[in-house]
Amino acid sequence: MKPAALLLILITIAFAACRKDRFTGSADAQLRPGADTLHFDTVFVNTGSTSGVVKIFNDNEEGIRISSVRLAGGNASPFRINADGIAGPEVRDLEVAGGDSLYVFVTVTINPNSNTQPFVVQDSIAIEWNGNRRWVQLDAFGQNARFLRNHIVRGSETWDNTLPYVILDGITVDTLASLNITQGTHIYFHGNAPMIVHGSLHSTGDRYDSTRVRFTGDRLDIPYRNFPASWPGIYFSDVSRNNTLTFTSVLNAYQAIAIEGPAPATQLTLRECIIDNAYDAGIYANNAGIDSRNLLVSNCGSGISLSGGGNYNFVHTTAVGYSNRYQQHTNPVLFISNRTASGGSAALNATFRNGIYWGEANGLVQDEVVVLNSTGAPFNVTFDGALWRMRATPSGIGASNIQNGLDPTFDSVDHTNRIYSFRLATGSPAVDKGGNAGTPIDLDGKPRPAGLAPDLGAYEKQ
Repeated sequence: MKPAALLLILITIAFAACRKDRFTGSADAQLRPGADTLHFDTVFVNTGSTSGVVKIFNDNEEGIRISSVRLAGGNASPFRINADGIAGPEVRDLEVAGGDSLYVFVTVTINPNSNTQPFVVQDSIAIEWNGNRRWVQLDAFGQNARFLRNHIVRGSETWDNTLPYVILDGITVDTLASLNITQGTHIYFHGNAPMIVHGSLHSTGDRYDSTRVRFTGDRLDIPYRNFPASWPGIYFSDVSRNNTLTFTSVLNAYQAIAIEGPAPATQLTLRECIIDNAYDAGIYANNAGIDSRNLLVSNCGSGISLSGGGNYNFVHTTAVGYSNRYQQHTNPVLFISNRTASGGSAALNATFRNGIYWGEANGLVQDEVVVLNSTGAPFNVTFDGALWRMRATPSGIGASNIQNGLDPTFDSVDHTNRIYSFRLATGSPAVDKGGNAGTPIDLDGKPRPAGLAPDLGAYEKQ
């Protein structure tokens, strides 16, 4: 390269760098916030939020000196800011080079009050430079709650829906104790907080979304509120008895329901329940006793896993798994085995009526129902009415009224946006294909049957 050309390039680079390091005091030089409003989803009082971000862009060739970034509410604001690494409520004398940007991080901590419903707190950030001022609005929904840490239920205790419950470090229902949860109650668990039941749990919701009992994690901000394994789940020990969950949803757990036997009788009764987005298993049972009606288990690492024998009755079940942005569908939606942890076998009696067991076509799972029989103990597994995706019917079981490989045609399966409705769409091969199991309603609490015969699965096409 000729010396003159090299010199020209160096002069050009130096000139551009010089312009970028120059600062303008012109009022015509504008700064552009990345958003006019920063919104926080529901935040429980006293717990604090994750950080939101406002990015301030300088689209000019020259730098701009920001005289102030401040919270309008000052020290009294529930919001806190940090601009360019400096904590507020006001940060002064900041510089943004030409073509560069600056980050303002925002958090919110809401004080408790007397509201039982979610309430809004607001403030704003003022950005001032060269005689200009721009505002960024801040808002958050606050929610009062009852906080319990390492709580032990020792007698009979009742929770109602006046305020949600937030569980920190776990809750235990002691042997011979009972916890009764009434309709519409929401229970939120921190990431290290399991529910351990040695006594009895009675969760009694109703058919509407607003009246269902709901168990989920306590992170309600996007994207965390949809993460699997947000909390450990509900564990029923081998001494736990007479548990009932009715119109109850267990969401986003590691193992949504884990239950240990041996059980001399039914340990857990499920009526019109939803288990969704559990990372490891929707239901993990070991030599346990479960009686279930109108159960949806969806998009869990493993759907229903029954090991070590036991006594099970599942009527009108929809067990379904699809890969999505949070986890891959790699395990069958139903696994049944009488093999014990020691390598032996235990008695198994399991009946499944009017069920749908389905996963994505051309996926990693070829058989959505897996049945393993370790000989030596009584083994009775029966399917009466099923729609499943299998290469062949498992050996050693009773199976009648089976449809294999027919897409159940659910109402909505949107993997990209993770929107699922496992109600039956018009034309579904599951409609009117069930037998009379004495079930008068479906998972929505609507009449069953609505046609000539009951539909397969947890939902009845109305």
